[in-house]
Parts: sequence; structure tokens; C-alpha cells
Amino acid sequence: MTNLKENTRLILAPMQGLVDDVMRDLLTRIGGFDECVSEFVRIAHTVHSRATWLKYVPEIAHANRTPAGTPCTVQLLGSDAENMAVNALEAVRFGADKIDLNFGCPAPTVNKHKGGAVLLKEPDLIYHIVHTLRQRLPQHIPLTAKMRLGYEDKSLALECASAIENGGACALTVHARTKVEGYEPPAHWEWVRKIRDAVSIPVTANGDVFSLQDYLDIKTVSGCDSVMLGRGAVIRPDLARQIKQYENGETVKDTDFAEVSSWIVQFFDLCLAKEANNKYPVARLKQWLGMMKKEFEQAQVLFDRIRAVKEADEVKQILLSFEQEMHS
Repeated sequence: MTNLKENTRLILAPMQGLVDDVMRDLLTRIGGFDECVSEFVRIAHTVHSRATWLKYVPEIAHANRTPAGTPCTVQLLGSDAENMAVNALEAVRFGADKIDLNFGCPAPTVNKHKGGAVLLKEPDLIYHIVHTLRQRLPQHIPLTAKMRLGYEDKSLALECASAIENGGACALTVHARTKVEGYEPPAHWEWVRKIRDAVSIPVTANGDVFSLQDYLDIKTVSGCDSVMLGRGAVIRPDLARQIKQYENGETVKDTDFAEVSSWIVQFFDLCLAKEANNKYPVARLKQWLGMMKKEFEQAQVLFDRIRAVKEADEVKQILLSFEQEMHS
């Protein structure tokens, strides 16, 4: 196997309400990622304060790196090009060194307020947004974008991708579904290839990568060297590490749940350190276990033990005893 190619990049997706700064911290510690992208910061009518930027992207205060040292890009969502530019400049003033634009979020509330995937109906507006930010941002600040294949259908996919390129973005990530398709399989990787062939900027493929084999397949079908991992990286926390081992010609090591249980404890501790006195740590843990139980039977067992528990102290004790079981 060849050594890791310079342009082979693995990026952690910006999944709203799922991959927050705590999950980014944990997954980049486990390893394999070259970059991660923040949850979107919604831009409407206000200009955000430094506190708001740090709430969504605390990495800004640490040279735009997670504690493991993985670069983190700030993602914006909105349709008011002027106010997005003003906010992007503020983010840069507070330390952001790369901006990504969200043209892919499928959430109905976001789309209703003219953000995310609904913009894929208007390639001209996409161009205007990208162009406005590119004109206003300092030249040394990279501007990238993420899109889906369309809103209801794929008829404007190539036009939207070209609008992003012509507006001045230096790279594009494509989630291989329309808004209407949501997260239902299959992802249309062949459409990522069509877009990659239609533009001259680098394209990153995204959608339905849940295993090393999926990763190899999406690269083959899409023709992209760069891949973004979303739900697959949350369900299988060592997926990026496996991919990196493969690309580096190393032995691919599959994790066991003893190792996963240690990550779960670490994740809960990180959640407690962020917000100890509310429902956040327990809710986030249940959300994660609810996803991992698709892959790991033991996650279901642990989920059942904490399902009805509300107090963080009690959950912590259950986690520690479970981890001891896994390692005994």
C-alpha cells in the first residue's frame, strides 16, 4: 500500500446538535482526522459577539485547534450576504482562520428562514453570498462551502457547484443527497463525481461512510481523494483511525467495546466539564449511545442501564462500573 497521499484528507462533518466542541474534542483525540468543521453559526440580523463565537467554536481561542491539535473551521449559515460578510469579518477578528458556508442543512426550521439547503433552489443567490464574502474577507482566509445535491431534485446540482466555484470558494464538500432525501440511503456518490468533473476546485465526498469499505467505495465512485465523515464517525468512533491506518499502509486495528467504554467515560467527563449543572451531559450521553447501539450490542446494554437515570452523579457511577466490567 502507498503512503498517505498529500491530498488525501479526512474531515469530520459539522453535524448540528451532534458534533459540538465536546464530540470534536473526543473524536479528534481518538485520531485520524485532518480537519473538523464547527456546527453552523446562524447569521440573521445581528452581529455576533465574541462570546457567541466562542460558544459554538471555542477552538477559536486556541489557534483554531481542538485539544488534540486538529484544525477546526468555522461554519456560517444564512442568506443575507452583507450580514454574513460582516459576521465573517468579526469571526476573523476574534481569531478564525477559515470560513465554510452551509448550503446543505436539511432542517425545516432552518430552511423556512432561508438558510441551508433551501438556497440550492437559487444558484444566483449562492453565487452572490460566496462572492460577497470572498470580496470582503482577507485573501489569506480560505473560504469553502458545503452543499447537497439539491432541494427536491438534482437538476441544479452542477449549477450550484459552479456558482460556489465562480463565487470564489477554494474547495467544496458535497453531501450526496438532496434535502428531500434527508439521510435515507442510498447516497448518490456518482453525482459527487459529476460535480467533481464539472468544477476545478477540490471536492470532498460526503454521505453514507460507515466502514473502511464504504470509504474505499466512495473514493472509487466519486473520484475524490478527500472524504468527510458524519454519522459513521459518531457510531464507530475509531473509523477515522482505521482509515488513516489503512492509508498509511499500517495494520488496521478494529476497536473493542472495552476501548469504547473508556472513550464514553472520557466523553461524559468532558461534558461535565463543559456544563455540569444541567441536563446536557446525560442527554448527550444518551444521544450518543442511542446511535452507537446500531453498531455495538454493549452500547444497548449500557443505554438500558442509564435510560431512566437523570442525575449525572448516578450516571457516572454506572459508567465506571460498566467500564470495569469491560476491562475485567
